[in-house]
Amino acid sequence: MTYSLPVVVESANAAPVVRTLTPSAGGLKQSPTTLVDSYGRTIRDLRLSLTDRCNFRCVYCMDPDVRFMRKVELLTDTEMLRLVKVCVGLGVRRVRLTGGEPTLHPTLTALIRDLRDAGVEDIAMTTNGSVATREELRALKNSGLDRLSVSIDTLREDRFTQITRSSTGVARVLQTIADARDVGLTPVKVNVVVMRGFNDDELVDLAGLAREYGVDVRLIEYMPLDSGKRWTMEKVVTADEMVERISAEHELAPIGRERKQSPATGYTFADGKPGRIGVIASVSKPFCGACSRLRVTADGKVMPCLFSRDEWDLRPLLRSGASDDAIAGALAEATWSKQAGGQITTTDYSAESRPMSAIGG
Repeated sequence: MTYSLPVVVESANAAPVVRTLTPSAGGLKQSPTTLVDSYGRTIRDLRLSLTDRCNFRCVYCMDPDVRFMRKVELLTDTEMLRLVKVCVGLGVRRVRLTGGEPTLHPTLTALIRDLRDAGVEDIAMTTNGSVATREELRALKNSGLDRLSVSIDTLREDRFTQITRSSTGVARVLQTIADARDVGLTPVKVNVVVMRGFNDDELVDLAGLAREYGVDVRLIEYMPLDSGKRWTMEKVVTADEMVERISAEHELAPIGRERKQSPATGYTFADGKPGRIGVIASVSKPFCGACSRLRVTADGKVMPCLFSRDEWDLRPLLRSGASDDAIAGALAEATWSKQAGGQITTTDYSAESRPMSAIGG
């Protein structure tokens, strides 16, 4: 049986347009054994968004009055698990759970256990650190979660409130970082989006978290993924500038990338203090040539690239009795279309129509 695969083309100025493709288009096999794009990159990493819901309304991510999707629009645990099993059969080895805020997912512990049983070799999760307790983090660890990334963009309470538009305080997130480290969700990675004129004066203090907590602090260039379309190049603090400004206080020793496909370039502290610094130069030095990632949104859209204009909708296949081979073929077709890179610095670039909360990290 042949299934058609809708492709959703996103536009910054118009509603998505639904078109159709067949999973075998472009000369791809109906039953592929791996996910390879037209540039020869092999997919080994899946970013799976469990929900678009979040208890924060971060200014660089979503507007305060954002409307979340209805539950019926989101993939169920059964659908997500089936999709992951197909991906594992196609060579995916690592899954990162994202949101929205994934700790809001009501059956998170059971889902992680099922993903581990499905053959996923490495399971990580990104969180805003405001929800899970130490006991809940330990339960996630015991169920099969390997590592945790926690997002925090400032150590100042007033700025934290301004950025997140929430009642959560800095201390709550710092406690989550310590708890994750203590229960073994290591290496704990702390994600910081650096914005010029907003929090870049805290670079040294934020880097100090690595020294104090013995974690990896990853400084991320500000990307055009905000629903308010406020991003401009003038607000971007480049990775080179971040390293230079931190090195003026704490000398850094470069150690390169953990893996060729890793987004962060790493540094240790020359004085031997614990922790590491990583810089993610998505804007100034794109690392697209080594990308091994595929993203699936909470409503079942496949995004071959974080900056994809095209999205392939797997939900109709998952809900219409399609075979695993048909789903594999659809994933292969979406992967084959993966673009060369984000091209953020081109003169005609415009911000994405989907905010980061709807894409998943």
